[in-house]
Amino acid sequence: MSAYVQTDLFQYIILPIIYIIIGYSFYKTSKTILDKLFKHPKVKGKDKKRIDTIRVLIENFLKYIIMIVVVLIILNTYHVDVQSIIAGLGIGVAVVGLAFQDTLKDILSGIAILLENQFEIGDDIEVGGFRGKVIFIGLKTTRIKDFKGAVKIISNRNITEVINYSLNPALALIELPVRYESDLEALEKVLSKIAKNLEKTYKGLKGPIEILGVDRLDESSVVYRITVLTEAGQQFQTERNLKRDYKIGLEKNGFSIPYPQMEVHYERESL
Repeated sequence: MSAYVQTDLFQYIILPIIYIIIGYSFYKTSKTILDKLFKHPKVKGKDKKRIDTIRVLIENFLKYIIMIVVVLIILNTYHVDVQSIIAGLGIGVAVVGLAFQDTLKDILSGIAILLENQFEIGDDIEVGGFRGKVIFIGLKTTRIKDFKGAVKIISNRNITEVINYSLNPALALIELPVRYESDLEALEKVLSKIAKNLEKTYKGLKGPIEILGVDRLDESSVVYRITVLTEAGQQFQTERNLKRDYKIGLEKNGFSIPYPQMEVHYERESL
């Protein structure tokens, strides 16, 4: 193999591969450094989610910058006038801006989401009727995962209205039916006693369990309403726990939860 062929092989094939490997290694190293810099064991809750969101955005931005630099270096290897390309970026940006208006809108919207603190990674949000946990925020798209595991990928420019369930404590609410024959005064004392015991064992409560009183009179039961503030996202599990524990507690104290009944009156025809 001649020296010219060896030089061409190295310059046009091997060297670009080396540049790609260097760029990839630099990105992985930078990502590892960022993960360590943003990892702080004392930071928890909302602050941790915000830090994770900023870290992901920086990593995405760094990835695109490295890709552009590697491409320019490879083009220079192929004797493409990179300086002219850079000098012509003014006109190029205008052309690219027109051609990729939606992409630019996505990037600007992604930055606005972060600066305005609309939501962060880990938040429970609803966009366009789809509710789930934010698992990724990029410069172009946001990904939301619902409780069934389905992931919705949304362009940032399309996120115009967001319901964020993680900004404030959530309200767990249950309706507890009891028999009409029940002694309501004695029952309310039992309900309060159970509430105090549950407050000692439940985690994530943001206030006391409140017995609001009789909410309505159904056909076969008197319905009590019980509420408690919980950490965001914990309200559904707390509601399930309350229903279970109140049923067990009432039965231990001689009260039972009724089930729908129907009285049938039969008149016998006289002969």
